[in-house]
Amino acid sequence: MRKNSFLAQFAAAFSAAVLLAALSGCNTKTGGDVMATVDGRKILKSDVDSYYENQVASAQQRPTGEQATALRLNILHQLIEDEIVMRRAEKLGLLATDEEVDRKYNEIKSPASEEEFEKRLKEKKISLADFKRDIRRSITLEKVMNKEVSSKINVTDQDITDYYNAHKGEFNLIEPQYHLAQIMVTPAPNPQAHNQNDKAQNEAEARKKVQMIANRLDSGDDFATLAMKYSEDPETSGNGGDLGTVPESGLKGTDPATRDAVMKLKPGQYSAIVSVVNPATKQAFGFRIVKLVSKEPAGQRELSDPRVQQAIRSQLHDRREQLLKAAYYEVLRDTAKVENFYAKKVLDSNGMER
Repeated sequence: MRKNSFLAQFAAAFSAAVLLAALSGCNTKTGGDVMATVDGRKILKSDVDSYYENQVASAQQRPTGEQATALRLNILHQLIEDEIVMRRAEKLGLLATDEEVDRKYNEIKSPASEEEFEKRLKEKKISLADFKRDIRRSITLEKVMNKEVSSKINVTDQDITDYYNAHKGEFNLIEPQYHLAQIMVTPAPNPQAHNQNDKAQNEAEARKKVQMIANRLDSGDDFATLAMKYSEDPETSGNGGDLGTVPESGLKGTDPATRDAVMKLKPGQYSAIVSVVNPATKQAFGFRIVKLVSKEPAGQRELSDPRVQQAIRSQLHDRREQLLKAAYYEVLRDTAKVENFYAKKVLDSNGMER
């Protein structure tokens, strides 16, 4: 079952900070070893160290020796590539604006408070200023790629037809598919749950809270909005409770009460409150409300189905985009003057650089 969540967005944002960012204006910094230069712009050891610490902050065991060196080389390689694209962004006038940065920051932070979010940043060993800087760089790189690569990709109707004819079996569903969403309330504190609105501390509070949510649903409130605001499942709440799509056989893996509730729903409907019981203790460890977003019956999907066409178009577009972006990076790199001093140092020291 595919899960999208605030934590996933949060983790992706930090991944982007590592993979899509070098320090803008880093040539103005003083101190520290210069690990590389891109057209004279310096990438300092402190820059790499910052992203390195972010990468290993949650690791059970810190990398050492060759593993640590390899990670630093990979981080530096990405910083160099991103700095090359940033130079291109300056020439194209595509640097992210303050308004774009603030909008994206608020989107990532929501619905956490400023204090809560800064606490999580601290746990990831990254400052708020650095995080916003990395958002700026990420937006800028995306704008460059959209203009220089993505906007030039054209998937024709004939491309879609050819793909369908060659992969028709992919569109034959052997069993029904259920697209589900949920709102989850738990009776015990969950330190991982980003959503602490009226967090239930015991079973009585949990029952009261989930009943309040059910009442608001019955009054016409939007399911996804309530999930983002009140659901205590850290894996789904940030994405409106979306659980993704699961085959009918996959429902066998969930608790019987939830499975029975889902099977009775029609697309667009949500269930009554479902008590999720621990089979060992027979005690409720949570309460959920499940929504059946859509249901796909088994059988062959025809090319005339707009959803089939869109799925093929997206897949072909993504494949071409990945290929062209790789080529674009290589072309840009040929136009830049890059000196990777750290890589040379590792090579000279026979790979034993610490």
